[in-house]
Amino acid sequence: MNKSILVVDDTRSMRKMVAAVLAGAGYEVSEAGDGVEALELARTRQFDLVVTDHNMPRMDGVTLVGELRKLALYDAVALIVLSTEVDPALKQKGREAGATGWMAKPFNPERMLDIVSKFV
Repeated sequence: MNKSILVVDDTRSMRKMVAAVLAGAGYEVSEAGDGVEALELARTRQFDLVVTDHNMPRMDGVTLVGELRKLALYDAVALIVLSTEVDPALKQKGREAGATGWMAKPFNPERMLDIVSKFV
């Protein structure tokens, strides 16, 4: 079975770009428009990896990471924040919430696939 990845971003074009790169590499991709929607999806099934934007309405990426870590299904799942934010304090908050990694936007498709392959 293909590994499943949840892509979370409130910007539809960015979400579609990330999803296209991952689907093109053979991953099964699901999408959510913000953290609330992502959390609802994550409660219904376990994904092998979550890639989330940070700056989103309703629930930001770091909060989503923290909420996912509260779910037993997501104890060992890699959670990667993909964001334009590069503030070290915010990255530290992400790590404290349970983020596995932090990638900068705009992203390099090959680098993303390289990072993803290390976790799934």
